[in-house]
Amino acid sequence: SFLKQAMTWTPFDLAVGLIACLAAVWIGAVLAKRQARAFNQPLSSENNGGLPPVNVFDYGDMRFLHLGSPAVQGSMKISKPFEIHLDYVQRMMAGLLLTDLDQVHHLRAMQLGLGAASLTKFCHTQLGMHTTAIELNPQVIATCRQSFHLPPNSDRLQVEVNDAAAAARDEQWHGKIDLLHVDLYDQDAARPVIDTADFYSDCRHLLTSNGCMTVNLFGHDANDEDSLQKIITAFGANAVWAFKPTAAGNSIVMAFRTPRVFAPDALMTQARAIEARWSLPATKWLKVLAPVKH
Repeated sequence: SFLKQAMTWTPFDLAVGLIACLAAVWIGAVLAKRQARAFNQPLSSENNGGLPPVNVFDYGDMRFLHLGSPAVQGSMKISKPFEIHLDYVQRMMAGLLLTDLDQVHHLRAMQLGLGAASLTKFCHTQLGMHTTAIELNPQVIATCRQSFHLPPNSDRLQVEVNDAAAAARDEQWHGKIDLLHVDLYDQDAARPVIDTADFYSDCRHLLTSNGCMTVNLFGHDANDEDSLQKIITAFGANAVWAFKPTAAGNSIVMAFRTPRVFAPDALMTQARAIEARWSLPATKWLKVLAPVKH
């Protein structure tokens, strides 16, 4: 047992163990102070238009994005910068379940909210889609380019500083988007910052006839059921599917411009095809995804 083993430790072993414990405590304290200094820095309206500052922290193989607060706005596995590692972000790609995988590189994706650029990078680099991301905070874009491997703009990648609500109303995008990802949070991440039936109706107008929107619902002040009802109001109950919440509390909702048939066998075949091509746990999605009952 551990107790018997401890009784056999020499004074040298105890001294080494004590030093290791003290070192761990000291490192933890240094990191905590470093975070506190970063999170307590004042907003700079001169440098960033009054928007919160952007902070980046590394822990082992993980890199985290913050907006001047402890709330995590996105993350990246440093050794695999173009893969999606978080469950809820992976689920945001579930529109692939009803997409022609052989034609995906001809399709168009849009992200409302850049975060750490996981979805934008995946759609652009892994799927080869024409990808547009809308982000309100220019420092987030600059940080993603500097620290999160976001490629520069090109003919197939546009990352724009804009308000998501304004972009959703912009008629230049109406009927053009095949995969729309909505993940909109401020520095507190307490609730979605845009969450109205009118906004979701505008999002519906962005989609092609076979297009799919996925929305991340999260936060201690969020009302997932109320948000779901707003999405249903905009899309219709027979066009909305929902995942069970993740362990972290993220609820992902899917909504289609045109209602789609839920065929379990066909979906399993599609999920296996997705897993064969990309690092996405698509077969697991089917265990926690279903059309909304109405």
